[in-house]
Amino acid sequence: MISILLENFDYFSLIVIVLIIYVTHYYYKYFNRVNPLPGPFPFPFLGNLPQYYWCKADLRNFFEYNHKKYGDLFEVHFDTRVIVLNRVDHIEKLLLASSKNPFIKKISNHDSRGFHELGIMGKGILLNQDFKSWRYNRHFFTQAILSPKFANEATHWINILVNELESYWDKLYLKDGSIKKQMNISTWFNQFTNDMIIVLLTGERSYTMAGYFNELSENEKADRPSALVDETVKFVHAIRKHFMGLLMFQFVSPFLRHYFPYFKNKSDDFIQNLNFINQRMDSIIKRRRQEIENTPLDKPLPNDLLTSIIIANTPRDLNYNKIDDKEVLKPMTDLEIRGIIFDGIIAGTDTTANMISFIIYYLAHYPDVKKKMLNEIDRIFQDDKTRPITEKDVHNLKYCEAIVKEVARVFPVVNSFPRSLEKPDEIAGYQWPAETIIRIHIKAIHDNEEYWDEPEKFNPDRWMVEGFEPKKNSFIMFGGGLRICPGRRLAMIELVSLMALLFRKYDFDLVDKEAPLKSESNIITACTELLVEIKLRS
Repeated sequence: MISILLENFDYFSLIVIVLIIYVTHYYYKYFNRVNPLPGPFPFPFLGNLPQYYWCKADLRNFFEYNHKKYGDLFEVHFDTRVIVLNRVDHIEKLLLASSKNPFIKKISNHDSRGFHELGIMGKGILLNQDFKSWRYNRHFFTQAILSPKFANEATHWINILVNELESYWDKLYLKDGSIKKQMNISTWFNQFTNDMIIVLLTGERSYTMAGYFNELSENEKADRPSALVDETVKFVHAIRKHFMGLLMFQFVSPFLRHYFPYFKNKSDDFIQNLNFINQRMDSIIKRRRQEIENTPLDKPLPNDLLTSIIIANTPRDLNYNKIDDKEVLKPMTDLEIRGIIFDGIIAGTDTTANMISFIIYYLAHYPDVKKKMLNEIDRIFQDDKTRPITEKDVHNLKYCEAIVKEVARVFPVVNSFPRSLEKPDEIAGYQWPAETIIRIHIKAIHDNEEYWDEPEKFNPDRWMVEGFEPKKNSFIMFGGGLRICPGRRLAMIELVSLMALLFRKYDFDLVDKEAPLKSESNIITACTELLVEIKLRS
């Protein structure tokens, strides 16, 4: 009897019924959602992924298209609903700098499922939503990265690594008989910032510039052990792969990631990649702990972030007996340290690399701006093309800093950033339930003529006007509120130093000035290619 029933059972009909029920439920929820806003129409399972891919799978294009079409307040749907804010008055409450600001949560419980699956939720700083744990981790990160010793260390390594970068460029592009006349400078900047941030945060050298030189050079190779170069290149490639793939674990539903072959294969590969990164990070931390234990108490230790965090709240910490806050008295575990260092690497590499690429692009299109910049650089360095840059130089390069800010305004590396409501609250004139996801659209705010005089115009001089101060929260290059980027000082030191050291010696011309800037936008907006011709300044 059972076998007869099974033979007549129509599995296809069952699947159709289940799909009909799911789709009916999906659209019932959609049409009965609280505070319906304009936005692209979502599809079951996929949300607005079809429209996102129609915008070339580019988050910057996707948000700009919807902003133009639907206005200053709209919604989009991926694995969950996202409310997109495009005005300063909409975001003021979210970006309060007060310690009483409740808006530190970036991701809803629903959206964090993918990050929990990866084991990265609640670790470090970027994806840590537990206020006590986040405050504890950020305290150590900020204390180390804002210290005078760390700023000195940053300037020291910028000089060393720019000299190394110049040696590769001189051999590849400027030496007599060199066959290479063009270079993709965005790739070089990615290698530079990788080597820079890794040595500053871990104290261990990374040799991705050397690896890229070896890849391009037909005869001569970098004076570095090939096994060490290959090891660091593999590590850095894994970090970049992790960073660029994070969006899938937030926007793509677990159902698609677990059961659709295309998304499942990507998901499995991503998890294996993260396991490799964690193993490498753990070995670095273990090695440094051993080095510290083997160093006599009367001998100095390195000034990298990893060392500072390991010795924090131990007898080797200079502030050991000065801390009254009981919440930050305990030393950090290896797992906590890994989260902080990894977040620092993630946040400090591609952002800076792409920013300097965008600066090169805009300077090539605005010769008057470039001329003013060169005058400032030459005035400070007096035509000395070899003197190391100092912190005082960085402070005096005001026009270079103005250029950095203006490029960040017109073409921000971070296009938007999220917040999630911990409890019901009023935002942008609407009452929203807890767990509502908000996304602050930086580009729209930076382009708004209510906040900026001629916002469409690239004009670094606006930052040089005495007493000029942009309207509060209208310039959010580094985010805002309690979660404002703790590495912003380091980023500005690095960007201004790079501009000064490179432009005092070299001149860069775009191979094709008429070509649009090649970029793609996911977590950040990345420069995919920037071809330039390089020559020595006369």
